[in-house]
This record gives sequence, structure tokens and C-alpha cells, in this order.
Amino acid sequence: MPEKVRKIMRERWMTISILVAGIDQMTKYTSTERLSIVDPIHVFPGLDFTLRHNTGAGWSLLAGGSGWQRWFLIGLAMVVSVIIYIWLGKLSAKEKMEACALSLILGGAFGNLLDRVNHGYVIDFILFYYNEKWQWPAFNIADTAICIGVALLIPILLKKEN
Repeated sequence: MPEKVRKIMRERWMTISILVAGIDQMTKYTSTERLSIVDPIHVFPGLDFTLRHNTGAGWSLLAGGSGWQRWFLIGLAMVVSVIIYIWLGKLSAKEKMEACALSLILGGAFGNLLDRVNHGYVIDFILFYYNEKWQWPAFNIADTAICIGVALLIPILLKKEN
């Protein structure tokens, strides 16, 4: 496939990444303006909207660090983003699901990267729980896009390996 066609395809998939990051940032802005860390909004039993600041990685891993984790996670997100960008440029027109998965991951990574750069933490606001005792770690739209992208990508990569 000519390089010009690959470039156009990559730019189209990048649009999805930019949309994901944009929606993520809009929801985080709204959450910051309207939510409180101490006063959650109960949507229905098992789901609250509540403001959380995560200085660590997923599920607050590394959150107890002295600040080094911010720069480590910023660097990691930048490296992964470049790798995904290059990967997107090497896909054929037939590999739409793989490109979609990578676009979701890239958009989510970029949304969380913007938070780390601008605030020093990631803004989370969606909280699932059971029976007021058991909580899933709070998350956001970027995290959701990353998880969906990874869930789509794993079977594709396993199939390619076979």
C-alpha cells in the first residue's frame, strides 16, 4: 500500500483518538466543576459520580510515590503513544478492528496524559460499588476507552500469533 494511503488512513483513525480525548477532557472538566470529593452524586444503587484525583496509574498503583511517578507515567504514556501512532501507520485497510482498538487506547492514553501534565494527577469520577462496602476503583472516559481498546486488541493479537 502506498505511503500516502497509509498516512490518510492513520489520520482518519487519529480522529477517533482525538474525539475520545476531547470527550474525556470535557467530562473531566464538568466533573471538576460540579462534583465534590466528599459529596458523591448517587445515580442509582451501585453507581456514584464522585470526584477523585489519582496520582498513580490504573487502580491507584504507585499513588503513594513521592512525585516521581508523575514523570514516569508521563514518559511512559508518551512512548506508548508514539508506538501506537507508528503501529497505526503500518496497518492495512483490512485491519479496521485493530486500528479502532489502537485508536481507543491512544485517545484514552492522551486524555490521561493531559491530566498528568496539567494537574499532576488524573481526574476520575465514575464509581461502581456493591453493598456500600465493595468498590471498583474510580475511573473516567479515558480509562473506559483504554479498556475497550485492549479488550478488542487482545483477541486480534492472539489470532495473529497463531
